[in-house]
Amino acid sequence: MRLRRLTALAVLSLAALTACGSGSGSGTAAGTLKIMAPASPGGGWDQTSRTAAEAFKSADPSRKVEVYNVPGAGGTIGLAQLAGEKGNGNLLMTMGLVMLGAVEQNKSKVTLAETTPIAKLTEEYEIVVVPAASPYKSLADLVTAWKADPARIAIAGGSAGGTDHIVAGLMAKAAGIDPKKVNYIAHSGGGEALNALLGNKVAMGVSGIGEFAEHVKSGKLRALGVTSPDRVDIVDAPTLKEGGLDVELANWRGFVAPPELDDAARKNLTDLVTKMHDSQTWKEAVAKNGWIDSFQTGPQFADYLTAEQAKVKTIIAEMGLVS
Repeated sequence: MRLRRLTALAVLSLAALTACGSGSGSGTAAGTLKIMAPASPGGGWDQTSRTAAEAFKSADPSRKVEVYNVPGAGGTIGLAQLAGEKGNGNLLMTMGLVMLGAVEQNKSKVTLAETTPIAKLTEEYEIVVVPAASPYKSLADLVTAWKADPARIAIAGGSAGGTDHIVAGLMAKAAGIDPKKVNYIAHSGGGEALNALLGNKVAMGVSGIGEFAEHVKSGKLRALGVTSPDRVDIVDAPTLKEGGLDVELANWRGFVAPPELDDAARKNLTDLVTKMHDSQTWKEAVAKNGWIDSFQTGPQFADYLTAEQAKVKTIIAEMGLVS
């Protein structure tokens, strides 16, 4: 009997050692995966983070996944926190084009060079809306009033220097309005911008299509245009080009991790995100939200990120969004 007990204990010990040694280090593979959404609830980063969390769980039901919000300054507050998590292989931060502009706009001391690029996930076109009670029935109506008095057209969107702000500036430029005169009111997340629209506190709103589509369908908002080259299925709206403004722009979102990850931790996170991306849950969410699958990992995403940083820096400087 004593020999049997010793054999059983040996088997249990071996199983425990095997479990701890799997993946890339004792904590990285088995620990709770945390996803930081560096904005308030209700916006695109929050929506992407929580959608990804459900897809992670469906791809691996045994894994614990937590999402938390760190709002402020276009994501640069969250970026600074991420930079302080050196070597943490259980943390991802959702980010995207918005953050590139915010880094420049806020003159952030911490930049994306101090992160570990993991994956680009999606692209999404923007939508321009007005409250349901708005007198502007078309983009032409809005542009006429905007050109007459730019300061009167208050525009709600995400962080200063982000994608929504860039779209507003490009629209003004295309309409012959000085982008520096755009009355843009920045909000930390799509939820706050939506409240401003529904409360008729602003004349116009700009955001990702997925954030406003349901409110357009319910009749609470009126869509005046989308920034895609062609009309999209998720919402009934003309393109900005159809409305007379030669503007086309796609937002994108992805994941970065803390700096100083070892090769094993980086590979483990990349493998986890790849498995999440391949799940049916994620594919269905991408289709439902009108997102475009633009998955990239490794050096390809790192190179893309570097190129986008240079492009955004040039755009916002030309538009006078930074001094």
